[in-house]
Amino acid sequence: MIPAPPDPQAPPPSLQQVVDAIEAMHPLEWAQPWDAVGLVAGDPTAPVRRIHFAVDPVEAVVEEAVAAGADLLVTHHPLLLRPVNSVAATTFKGRVLHRAIRAGLAIYVAHTNADAGAPGVSDALARVLDLDDLVPLDPLPGRPDLGIGRVGTLAAPERLADFADRVAGALPDTEQGVRVAGDLDAPVQRVAVCGGSGDSLFEQVRASGADVYVTADLRHHPASEARERAVFAEQGRPFLVDVAHWASEWPWLAGCADRLVAALAADGRTVDAHVSTTRTDPWTLRVPSRGE
Repeated sequence: MIPAPPDPQAPPPSLQQVVDAIEAMHPLEWAQPWDAVGLVAGDPTAPVRRIHFAVDPVEAVVEEAVAAGADLLVTHHPLLLRPVNSVAATTFKGRVLHRAIRAGLAIYVAHTNADAGAPGVSDALARVLDLDDLVPLDPLPGRPDLGIGRVGTLAAPERLADFADRVAGALPDTEQGVRVAGDLDAPVQRVAVCGGSGDSLFEQVRASGADVYVTADLRHHPASEARERAVFAEQGRPFLVDVAHWASEWPWLAGCADRLVAALAADGRTVDAHVSTTRTDPWTLRVPSRGE
């Protein structure tokens, strides 16, 4: 059943009501102990008419949100992950925070609690790759339906090279593009994914029986050892597909925005939501090797 569109005459929610709706979808207790999630700045009693969604709370995104007339910026990555002694505008993060506060822009972070959700960050990545029968790669204790990463299947096997092309077409463009490790002609069908940095999950990937693992930020030694171990086992799997961190998490934004708008509408509140079009992947140029 298609939900009814928001009533334009309905009152806007307060910031606290929006926070409550986000945390109903992504409870804070799902976050990792080291994480910093929740409301970063904002008056809980202030009305929220427009919400801007982005991966990174960087200055360009804050300016984009202010220009769009947003009252709230929801980001995946934390602005203040590590403890600080000052938020003076003499630092780059302090300047971002001061700009947001002066503009009346609240900031909220849903990070590893959104990673663990169902639907969540890795769900969104898996679905843009057309994977079915999704299960968590690393389930939360006592909650086998939730957890970091997802494992699913393609409708039919396809060459690793063709699957890599599928990944490139499904995600936003970045200078890195898509890197692949493995036999390009080998068939793959069972796929593990983890939005963001996923090289801590190789044991879970092997246990899942995945033919290929899609994630971001793969470092030389973990990737090399994973491939050597696969070859030593005479299976060759899992193959690796490495994408840009920002690109792997960006698909979550639109789904989260839609679900939040629908949840608030069901409570008689109307809000407008937009997804950032600013590419916050830090790399700006890739120079091909001379042999390419």
